[in-house]
Amino acid sequence: MTTTGKTTWKIDPTHSEIEFKVKHMMISTVTGSFGEFDAHVESADDTFKDAKFSFSAKIDSINTKNSDRDKHLKSDDFFNAEKHPNLSFKSKSFDGETMVGDLTIRDITKEVSLKVDFNGVAVDPYGQTKAGFEAEGTLNRKDFNLSWNAVTEAGSIVVSDKVRLIANLQFIKQ
Repeated sequence: MTTTGKTTWKIDPTHSEIEFKVKHMMISTVTGSFGEFDAHVESADDTFKDAKFSFSAKIDSINTKNSDRDKHLKSDDFFNAEKHPNLSFKSKSFDGETMVGDLTIRDITKEVSLKVDFNGVAVDPYGQTKAGFEAEGTLNRKDFNLSWNAVTEAGSIVVSDKVRLIANLQFIKQ
């Protein structure tokens, strides 16, 4: 679909993933993902320079391969999925390598910067034009009121404040 000289691209969820990584007790890394998400892009051309990206993920779809931990992450100690069912991102700028935008978690919006690898555009065997991106950035979870923490008897912090976001995204030209 093209509107006012812009092309719309929709997420291909079967070829995309949204993950986060956080240190546990400062000695290992736990990976989580969101199983339900939506995203789209509006671009003037296939270079995607200055394209507008938007993304949302359903908090209830969080998966860290541990149901007790997932339940805790959905609680008010972290995301409060009942009151804030989604997180969202809207880009403000994209120069082909760096994307700056507003990330909203709970009811807090902060500007974040993501390093982006644009992997190009290709036509699949079914004639669909697709574009691929890999994005990564770091945020402080406490900036978004995800402030629960505990300390072990030995004095180790259970959950790091620093969270890495990793998105591998494929979009389909509409």
